[in-house]
Amino acid sequence: MGKADQNKKLKMENLLNTSFELFTSKGINKTSISDIVEKAGVAKGTFYLYFKDKYDIRNRLIAHKSSQLFMQAADALEKAGIQDFEDKIIFIMDYVLDELSANKGLLAFIYKDLSWAVFKRALTTPMTDSDIDFSEVYNRMIEDADYKLRDPEVMLFLIIELIGSTGYSSIMYDDPVSLRDLKPHLEETVRMIIRQYKEN
Repeated sequence: MGKADQNKKLKMENLLNTSFELFTSKGINKTSISDIVEKAGVAKGTFYLYFKDKYDIRNRLIAHKSSQLFMQAADALEKAGIQDFEDKIIFIMDYVLDELSANKGLLAFIYKDLSWAVFKRALTTPMTDSDIDFSEVYNRMIEDADYKLRDPEVMLFLIIELIGSTGYSSIMYDDPVSLRDLKPHLEETVRMIIRQYKEN
């Protein structure tokens, strides 16, 4: 990578980090592009080289932060040496929920504006060289399974919706129960969803 490319990468990462800091401390509505560029120490024109507006940077930040989280989960999964497909999904679920529980600011940021479309983009469109294409990881997990799964994308959608909404309430409000108490129920339900999608 040349010096110019390295410089571009640093500026973009600086804008991402600064935006995340401002969005999580002030909120997106109270954060202006002027706030972002001033704190990042770059010209406003530089911002527009990378992003259309503050909503574009927010969506790309959700993509970036989600990708980082799933990359860490995928690395931990590989080290754990788990072979069974169901167990792999449960491991990733536990890992992600534990990380979000430890970082409620990240959870609030990701969850508030997270839709399936943004989530899918996050997992299938790496934004930086360090981001992963989670769809590749997921497809590899499906290929390695001892059985065939029908409509694996629909199955993943249902699992993510379930974990996202129930996990958010438990982590942020201990409602209806704490995350620790919720996890066995989530695990049982996720396993039931996967079994519903197994081909006979």
